[in-house]
Amino acid sequence: MKIRSITCFFHPDKVDNYTLENLAAKADKLGQAFKQAGWEVQSRRMATVPFGQYTTPENAIERITALEEKAAGLGFDYLSVGPARLQHGQDYALIAQILAATRNVFATGVLSHPHRGVSVDAVKACARIITQVAPLTPDGFTNLRFCAMSGVEPFTPFFPAAYSYGNSPAFSLAIECADAAVGAFKKAKSVAKGKAKLLETLNGAASALQTIIEYAHLQWEMPFMGFDFSLAPFPEDWCSLAGAIEQLGVARIGMMGSLSAAAILAETLDRGEWRHVGFNGLMLPVLEDSVLAQRSIEGSYEVKDLLMYSAVCGTGLDTVPLPGDTSAEAIAALLMDVASLSLQLKKPLTARLMPVPELKAGEMTEYDFAFFKNGKILDFAAEKLGGALAGSDWIEIGSRG
Repeated sequence: MKIRSITCFFHPDKVDNYTLENLAAKADKLGQAFKQAGWEVQSRRMATVPFGQYTTPENAIERITALEEKAAGLGFDYLSVGPARLQHGQDYALIAQILAATRNVFATGVLSHPHRGVSVDAVKACARIITQVAPLTPDGFTNLRFCAMSGVEPFTPFFPAAYSYGNSPAFSLAIECADAAVGAFKKAKSVAKGKAKLLETLNGAASALQTIIEYAHLQWEMPFMGFDFSLAPFPEDWCSLAGAIEQLGVARIGMMGSLSAAAILAETLDRGEWRHVGFNGLMLPVLEDSVLAQRSIEGSYEVKDLLMYSAVCGTGLDTVPLPGDTSAEAIAALLMDVASLSLQLKKPLTARLMPVPELKAGEMTEYDFAFFKNGKILDFAAEKLGGALAGSDWIEIGSRG
């Protein structure tokens, strides 16, 4: 296991330079305390309240690029400027410009409201962003820094979904721990024993980290919001969530039994005794998981399968490579399904989709990126939505729970 990120949250209009410098110093001190205890800390990140709360359409690019420079100077690797706000169309219209003007800035678009339902306008806007951003680089890489999301609460430490709420600084931890699931089920003689081993490992890690945090918290004077022990992978087999699913007994992810294996892992996370924040779910990013990337080449699963697994507490669709000519209308239909599933199940879901210019379904990606394993371009069945689905402003979808 590793600490994927110490993610710090703040409102740019409510802190001064001294406060930001102090925040950076405290994040560094906490990181050093973790390292002294034997933990690897991969990154330090900053996330703001929704960018429309502290920018205007006229100054957004200038302010965000300055904030990116400031964050980098303070030792933060990445900056999330939060989501475009529902019913603020100008926010959505700015995202492609923000991503084009920056290198390490992440942004998101909200798809739904918990009481009003799915916003058809927001769905269409997010689909347009994905298609607008894709050609900014020859490999479509810029979409790594954008996701459409539904039901995601503030203080989620995993990017791109991270954003803050309120005026006071806070922090939370994103844990990369798919390897714990691999280890727990590698030699497990039963599901119950594997679950017990995984839960013991994660609870033990949370307890050890909490001790360090509680000591630091006395000096920080800022709240710790919690842990996100999502089973996030690294693109090597020893840290593959798809590999953990196969350790449970599924021959290849995508075959029948995969949903049951995903549900078993998710239910184990639900029993965790740590302070939960964010997803605490299953992360199946196609290009960040070595086994998942390999199975995409073999054709053992489809986009529909990944969406189905998210119904039992996955985090949604992540780093999914799509044909470069995928239309905004087709993407909108997929995002509609993501948002509807999120509302129906009252769970957070995201969609980080990556159309790759010039590539077609079945062709290979060619990324040279340490956190990616190349896989096959996937496709999905979709056409432009019509009828009542296209003619409504809002589609009310309540929870069945």
